[in-house]
Amino acid sequence: MNNQQEHTIVAEGYETWIRSIKARIQRARIKASMLVNSEQTLLYWDVGHEILAKQEKEGWGSRVVDRMSADLKAAFPDMTGWSPRNLKYMRAFADAWKRNEIVQAPLAQLPWYHHLALLECLKSRGDRIAYAALAIDNGWSRNVMVHQIELGVADQHGSAITNFKSLMPPVDSDMAVQTLKGEYDLGFLPATAKTKENRLRQMLVDKVAKFMVELGAGFSYVGKGLAIDVGGDEFEIDLLFYHVLLHRYIVIELKTGKFHPKDIGQLGFYMTAVDRHVKSEMDGKTIGILLCKSRNDIVAEYSLSDMNKPIGVSTYRLGLPSQEQLQTQLRKALSERKKSGAKRNVARR
Repeated sequence: MNNQQEHTIVAEGYETWIRSIKARIQRARIKASMLVNSEQTLLYWDVGHEILAKQEKEGWGSRVVDRMSADLKAAFPDMTGWSPRNLKYMRAFADAWKRNEIVQAPLAQLPWYHHLALLECLKSRGDRIAYAALAIDNGWSRNVMVHQIELGVADQHGSAITNFKSLMPPVDSDMAVQTLKGEYDLGFLPATAKTKENRLRQMLVDKVAKFMVELGAGFSYVGKGLAIDVGGDEFEIDLLFYHVLLHRYIVIELKTGKFHPKDIGQLGFYMTAVDRHVKSEMDGKTIGILLCKSRNDIVAEYSLSDMNKPIGVSTYRLGLPSQEQLQTQLRKALSERKKSGAKRNVARR
């Protein structure tokens, strides 16, 4: 074997090997981070529980927190988190949860300031657990999690109109149902009165990182306007994703108007094309998501009832118009008013 052949073989083997090493390091880092979060969270719960116990049993007043803060800061000058305010948060944290609840995932995996946000933003224990799980699954920062709470994202999961349960294995259908939302927040895109579908698609591609966050965990972007040849005719798929947990391609079709049954046929055609020309034997059948501006739930259910392909129908909402768009709309309205006024004056003469 010459040096060039040896180099080629080593190079090919190296790429596979280094990817596995990187994956192991990443898993170890995530695991270590979770362990750190878990230890800190349990420590803070224990401290908060001690404060509660002393105040309830011994009748100690609120000033004990201030004294405790000063003593802990003096004893551990290299540590943060011992301010009176944070100690009061620990007390509230211990009052909100039992210790065995904290030990269970996903609560133990969340950073401390995520827990504070859950306490401040949500009253229901069930809602806190739901958003904690979503934060872990999607890797949300604290600010992103708060934003998702404000949007009521947990209520949206599983609320899309789908036919998944009748066409997919129970495990896959349950995961797929929870993957889809009833409504997607595309507030990072400006709203326009006459946004065409190709323009909306391009705006989503330009902001694909934000769109991926909105879609949720497991989505991998494949491409937009994907050209597929069917019988010598070329067709373009709006947006194509791959879901790494479901092991299925997902075709997303965008509609700027209200849902119409005919849209299902077009989406189904694209899904068949992906199944025959793109997916491998290892992949499950392609899933379709129809994103429309609005929908009639009964019409959507009727449209999906006899379909033999797994499809979900969801809606989306856009952000407010930009300042530039508002100014353009205002100039257009003023121009139309002037024209209308001129026509009335001519008619009077």
